[in-house]
Amino acid sequence: MRILDSHFHWWPRSIFEALCKREGFPRAQSNGKGGYTYWRQEGSVARFNLGAEWFDLDRQMAHMDTLGYEVDVIASIGPFSLHFSDLPVDEGREAAMMWNEEMAGAQRRYPGRLWATAAVPLRDTDVALEVVDHAIGKLGLVGVNLPGSVGSLDRIDAARLEPFYAHVAKLGVPLFLHPTDSIFPDILDGYDGALYLSLGRVIDVSVSACRLVLSGIMERHPDLKVIMSHTGGALPYQAGRMDKNAKAAKLPSPPSTYIKRMYTDTVSPHELGIRFAIEFYGAEHVMYGSDYPCWDPATAVRLFEEVGVSKEDQQKIFYGNARRLFGLPDAA
Repeated sequence: MRILDSHFHWWPRSIFEALCKREGFPRAQSNGKGGYTYWRQEGSVARFNLGAEWFDLDRQMAHMDTLGYEVDVIASIGPFSLHFSDLPVDEGREAAMMWNEEMAGAQRRYPGRLWATAAVPLRDTDVALEVVDHAIGKLGLVGVNLPGSVGSLDRIDAARLEPFYAHVAKLGVPLFLHPTDSIFPDILDGYDGALYLSLGRVIDVSVSACRLVLSGIMERHPDLKVIMSHTGGALPYQAGRMDKNAKAAKLPSPPSTYIKRMYTDTVSPHELGIRFAIEFYGAEHVMYGSDYPCWDPATAVRLFEEVGVSKEDQQKIFYGNARRLFGLPDAA
């Protein structure tokens, strides 16, 4: 069986080598284990301290070949997507363009096996539109990464970003919404990061998706394709509470209507969580994802297989849904 992994991370070394030469924050330095340590702000703890497994694409793809399946991947940014909106406008534009060129190069190196999504800096809406048009129209990338916040200055439901959502909807490419570690780490600190990593990222992505719903962005742009990572965070489980308590947002439909219009992945180390996501969103709106190298792909495959969906739904979730949503040619 062929698998299309919708939640896969590869970070280009060139971006981090440039950050190692940058004065001030954000900045990075080589960590002696084939990767980099990254600081977002002065006085903060290191946000990332990652090894070579994040930066060696050939090794990553070779690892996928050990799973016993034919595995293709869609590369997304993950929590680093916020970086491009942390930078000053011109520098953020340059860094995003550099990232997107690297992603396009990876697509060329692995034609038909690797597809990639774009970085976008959101501090300036016109710059965001320019970068998205270049990434999709010129470079052939297949989606756009949406950080959960816009640096420390704004939210993703800011009124000025309305043209951005309208344009992405018109392009027909998905927005991949991933937690970005910017809002809740200080609130959910302690236990050597265990509280934030186990619960904080779920809250982060859930709040971000709620903003897209309660702001009316999902209502005003019915063609907008949003992928909410990590089996939808807390929203499927709390959808009834949102319908009951979010009436002040004055939406024409219950919030759960818009949540169910989103897509999600199977990234959850919990078979019951994966099963509930499939039941809530429907098999047509769920895509297999491994979150590699954050998580072991062999475990991700095994947990999904243990859910016990029909062969037809398994094919949709393993391969067909992502191919259809991202508009990819059928490898067969």
